[in-house]
Amino acid sequence: MTSRLHIALIAHNRFPIRQPFAGGLEAHVWHLARALADEGHRVTLFADADSDLDSADPGLTITPLPRTAAAAGPFPLPGAVKESDHHAFLDLMRHLVDHAHDVDVIHNHCLHHVPIHLAPRLRIPMLTTFHTPPLPWLESAIGATGGAGSAFAAVSGFTADTWRHVVPDQLHVVPNGVDPSRWPAGPGGDHLVWSGRLTPEKGTHLAIAAAAVAGRRLVLAGPIGNADYFREFIAPKLSERVCYAGHLDQQELASLVGGAAAALVTPLWDEPYCLVAAEAAACGTPVVAFERGGIPEVIDAKSGRLVAPGDVFDMAAAIPAAVLLPRDSVRDSAITRCSASSMVTRYLDIYRALIDERNAADNDWLLRASPRSGASVQGDQHLRTPA
Repeated sequence: MTSRLHIALIAHNRFPIRQPFAGGLEAHVWHLARALADEGHRVTLFADADSDLDSADPGLTITPLPRTAAAAGPFPLPGAVKESDHHAFLDLMRHLVDHAHDVDVIHNHCLHHVPIHLAPRLRIPMLTTFHTPPLPWLESAIGATGGAGSAFAAVSGFTADTWRHVVPDQLHVVPNGVDPSRWPAGPGGDHLVWSGRLTPEKGTHLAIAAAAVAGRRLVLAGPIGNADYFREFIAPKLSERVCYAGHLDQQELASLVGGAAAALVTPLWDEPYCLVAAEAAACGTPVVAFERGGIPEVIDAKSGRLVAPGDVFDMAAAIPAAVLLPRDSVRDSAITRCSASSMVTRYLDIYRALIDERNAADNDWLLRASPRSGASVQGDQHLRTPA
């Protein structure tokens, strides 16, 4: 029988891990925590205090990351949130260094440099997943430690390639997974759909333009991530032909996406993975997307059409062929490429390999070390916030 693990998941402290999701990272961590628990493992999620995994499983718990009073107010002073997060992750890592005797492995998703800086002091293995292109603070932390104390994974081959100058050795690629039971096959319909954070880099305005050229109705869904952008570029375009459905929970969003003729994906940056494309295809809804970043690893000729980045006319021209794709084939392609079960199996294999490596290293050290020998570790004084 496979051993039951205790897995510590570290999320960021910017948004809560709960529905409706602020973005793809929050959705990924939420689903991963629940999927690991469904496999019989004990999971402790370290996340924003307002997080909610919507589960009564006693093996699935949340430990809140604290936020200072100065950072918790509606209009925090400059630097207050950054300093608060710094101390929250510093305290968490000190706890995991000193008191994690019952934790088997740590899986870090927080995009903060402190866990990387302090990873060499851990007595248990840690895996860090890259959900973004290289961030200067993370690059610096890996450079300072040589990556000691953590293994690394990326959510796509594209994202892995962007990190190889920082992590030249083994870098696992584990695509984000979609649970087909949560994204059921939908009946399709006449309208187009666009989902995600409404921000300039997601290119919502280009989806509106492409739908207009194609002569189709478009429904938008997702959190307003940039109020100025929404007010200036999206709100004036809303009409009977362009509708904003709001920030939906997962079940509502799956129903909307599954009832669409096609989903438009219009990033103006290189998406590290593109969870919304995988979700749409899992519903059987063909995807028409700008060909950039990790999107070609998610969408193939069976599940949609890839078009020239930023070209709304190319996107509009591709919609008629996309909507004719058999919805069963679209869904089958998504499940093959973006299976949640495959993702969980892959992560569990990595966790166990890291645990075995750490145990082997510990046993080897015990055999070779003299009673008075001891490994020196880098202190954390350099991480202290100046007074």
